[in-house]
Amino acid sequence: MQKRRSFSSEFKAKVAIEALKEHHTLQELAQKYELHPNQISSWKQEFLENSAQVFSNRKKKSKEVVDAAKLYEEIGRLKVEVDFLKKRV
Repeated sequence: MQKRRSFSSEFKAKVAIEALKEHHTLQELAQKYELHPNQISSWKQEFLENSAQVFSNRKKKSKEVVDAAKLYEEIGRLKVEVDFLKKRV
């Protein structure tokens, strides 16, 4: 029994981008990468559907960094408080 092949996201993106360029037909790309043309079409479609996330994630990442900074600041303050109270008792 043959195992299913798994492909990295980088490989899928590479094939999808090459399919979008349309320098080669799907059949030519399928032979080049040893894939079925339907697989290339589905990766291309998925790539197009999720391409907007590339630009929308920038705001989320910066917000997460700010939130993390606030949390670390709070942790530092609480640690100082705890240390001070331990010394006092």
